[in-house]
Amino acid sequence: MNLDFLLEYNPILLALIATLFTWGVTALGASMVFFFKTIDKRILNSMLGFAAGVMIAASFWSLLKPAIEMAEESSTTPWVPALVGFLSGGAFLLLIDKILPHLHMGLPIDKAEGVKTTWQRSVLLVLAITLHNIPEGLAVGIAFGALANNTDTGMLAGAVALALGIGLQNFPEGAAVSIPLRREGFSRLKAFTYGQLSGIVEPIAGVLGAYLVLTVTPLLPYALSFAAGAMIFVVVEELIPESQTGNETDLSTIGAMLGFATMMVLDVALG
Repeated sequence: MNLDFLLEYNPILLALIATLFTWGVTALGASMVFFFKTIDKRILNSMLGFAAGVMIAASFWSLLKPAIEMAEESSTTPWVPALVGFLSGGAFLLLIDKILPHLHMGLPIDKAEGVKTTWQRSVLLVLAITLHNIPEGLAVGIAFGALANNTDTGMLAGAVALALGIGLQNFPEGAAVSIPLRREGFSRLKAFTYGQLSGIVEPIAGVLGAYLVLTVTPLLPYALSFAAGAMIFVVVEELIPESQTGNETDLSTIGAMLGFATMMVLDVALG
């Protein structure tokens, strides 16, 4: 795959373009609310399972594995950056989960998590989905930021594969946000607006991730592992439990397997 022409651009600009793409796919998924008022629970669970599988695969193939390889090349104990970064990423998301007010889909407002607030239910619902997108944007931004120190086309292809994989799982995720909002009484336009707004944090997190990597180069293996830990936290804390609600959990499990396989093929084939 010849991607040499892209290497002439600033990694931060590439990170911005990539995360604008992932946000755009979220909006495309959210637009399904204009065609469907409800979504079958089995389909929703399959979508969430697929998203979980993509994020698990991306965490290893696109983030942890490159972090370990970078540590080996720099004569650092390979598992140290991976371990420290991975656990730090999980701790960071845990902290945000405890502080940021949010409400998971289908729960009454008195089940809202984070700091107590009088914010409207709709805002709390969108913030819950926004939590998913922070580590996704960071991961893509860090992957493109890494190009500043390694202009190999394989590294670039890996970053592109990660952006494609995140975008791919953002489509069902966008639909999984907007359509349930419609079911809760929102107008189609409002449900779409809130659904796509949940992805706006990705370009912000992406640019921030790329900038931090460029500013503090030795942190790159830690940053990649940090993004992986944050994504795994989201998968275990939210996506898998939500996808396993109901009686036909096999569908969400199959979705997770297909999501993992898709991301693995993307990363290995392109990277």
